[in-house]
This record gives sequence, structure tokens and C-alpha cells, in this order.
Amino acid sequence: MTNSSTLRIGVLFGGKSGEHEVSLASARTVMAALEQAGYQTVPIGISPEGRWLTSGDPLTRLTNGEIDANSLVLSLSNVSHSERSTSQALTPFVPMEERLPTVDLIFPVLHGPYGEDGTVQGLLEMAGMPYVGDGVLASAAGMDKITSKMIFSAAGIPQVDYRALSRRKWQTQRERLLDEIEAAFVYPLFAKPANLGSSVGVSKVRNRRQLEEALDLACAYDRRVLVEMGVEKAREIEVSVLGNDEPVASIPGEIVPGNEFYDYEAKYEDGRSQLIIPAVLAPEQEAEVRSLAVRAFRALDCAGLARVDFLLAGDGTLYLNELNTMPGFTRSSMYPKLWEASGVPLPELVRRLVDLALERHADRRHNRISRALP
Repeated sequence: MTNSSTLRIGVLFGGKSGEHEVSLASARTVMAALEQAGYQTVPIGISPEGRWLTSGDPLTRLTNGEIDANSLVLSLSNVSHSERSTSQALTPFVPMEERLPTVDLIFPVLHGPYGEDGTVQGLLEMAGMPYVGDGVLASAAGMDKITSKMIFSAAGIPQVDYRALSRRKWQTQRERLLDEIEAAFVYPLFAKPANLGSSVGVSKVRNRRQLEEALDLACAYDRRVLVEMGVEKAREIEVSVLGNDEPVASIPGEIVPGNEFYDYEAKYEDGRSQLIIPAVLAPEQEAEVRSLAVRAFRALDCAGLARVDFLLAGDGTLYLNELNTMPGFTRSSMYPKLWEASGVPLPELVRRLVDLALERHADRRHNRISRALP
């Protein structure tokens, strides 16, 4: 276990994503838990335009929209091509008070594209910086619902039937695609962007007109979208997973959405959704859902944490819905609530995540980066 008082942890939040506000809420919870666990926290914000903020109070500045031209750290939009070509090119464009502080580890509380999808993870890998959570491969595959579905299928994990399509095809072959989808599936269906979370851009549809509108909405968020079979009267079961090479699953929880399904409003705004912890399941169902959650975690080569979501049909059939590589840490988020109910309070949870990050970073250092023998 780490000596928390000696570690400075940079908490990275915000980002260029439709889940920017969710990230800010998660960051508040994570920073408070890290400080309660004895760590020093260093807030690092990213604006919706991609500006990195370190001075003052980045969380308050992003929450209040207090961003100006002097707030950037790594925005290259004002830097010429020739200036970008040298390692020192950015220095004149970065005010001293906005330069990245010295930290020992990064906790990237970023949800959605440009944060949860392997982009920031790749940057941290290149910098040799330890960080909490999944690596580049798991983050990228987990963010892309189409890619992750193919991986889960290869691992033999049950899922609902689906159809993937591109925005370009939808724009040019609308009627043909609608005909093909209606021939292959029966309503209700779900349409969603391939690369987004928090149910942003997700719609449940019951007829052709609604499907057309839903695909228009999904394509506004991503160039790849998918249509999934609905599971009528499905129960939404979620499991939190923690670990690296020996992951463990929490007790399962159930979400009873306040809306027709667990959309963005039901998750974060209306307050009518119910979280049932633990989920009322038969012993064999609980064992199956926890086993499948760990199998999904390993199939993507996850590290640190993930939340795995399932649909339980009325006939008892269990379907993997998706795996979230950086689940929310808001006051209503399932990931920390499930671990608390499993005997791991939030300060201990973030401590374990920090230890797992350092463990994975130490393991990476064993990788040979040269053909020369040691």
C-alpha cells in the first residue's frame, strides 16, 4: 500500500465531450475521497474547447464558464506549423501560472471521447506517467461499442442482436437501411452513437419514423452508430469490477429508471430513478452476472476499474449491455455505491485504485524497449 502523504495526484477532469458536466461532478467526489484518504490533490481541468487549466481553481472556473484566452496550456490553434516543430515551441504561448504542475500520478476522471477513449491514456503512456484506470487498448475498445461488441462476441459473452452503420451510409442510403433494419429486427429498438456514454444520443424507438429520427440524433454525435434489439421488461443489472490481473466483482445492483429507459435525464437530472443494492437475484443469477463481468473485464484487458452493465430478460436470459472503462463517481453513480455495499468505502476504493495504477505502471517498466540484451 502506498504512503498517501507523499503522493501528489493530478485529477484530470472536464474534457471535449458531451459528458463534460458529468466529469466535473465526478471530479468533485474523487478529489474529496483522495484528500480524505490522505493524498495531495492537484486539480487539472480541460475546457470543452480543449484548453488545459491548472491555476486558481480549475473546477470552479469550468463550472462557472470562467475561461479566457490566457487560460490555455496546450491549445495549438494559435501556434504556426514551424513553431510546432521544436520541443520548446509552446513555451512562449503558455503563461507561467498555467503550466502543468509536478505530480506523481494522474487520476483521469474523464468521460467520453478525448479522455476515456485511449487518447489521454496514450499521452500519459508517452510521458511515462502512472495513471488510474484502463490502458490505451481497453479504453479505446471499451469506448467504441461496436468494437467492444465484436470482442465480447469472440469471448462467447451473450449480447443482444445489433446492426452497425456509418453516418455516411445513413446520409446516402436512408430508406434502404431502414428497410434492412425492419426486415432483420422487431421493435422496440435502440439507436445509439458508437462512441459516447451517459446515454447521450441514445433513443428507444417503436416505429420507422422514430427510428429515422433516432439515427439522425445518433449520427450528430458520432460517425459510427448502432441499432440494437430491445429486451422488453428487461431489468438493468450493474456490477463494479476492481483489479488488474486478478479482478474481482462487487455485489450486483439494479437500476429502476425513472424514464422508459436509463437515459441521461434519468441518470443525472430528474431524481426519480431508483438504485437497488443489492439487486434481488437468485444465487445462481448473482454468480453468473459476477462471473460474466470479470470475463468481460479480462476480454478487453482492462486495468484498475470498470462497470459492467447487463440486461436481464423476463425469461432469465442475461445479456451484456456494455462495459464502461471510467464509470461515473457522482453522488448517484453505481460504481462507488456498489463497492461501498461490498465493504469498500470510497476513500479505501480510491486508495486501491492508486495502488493498482502504480502496480500496472511498475509492470510496464519490465517491457523491453530495445532489441539490445540487458
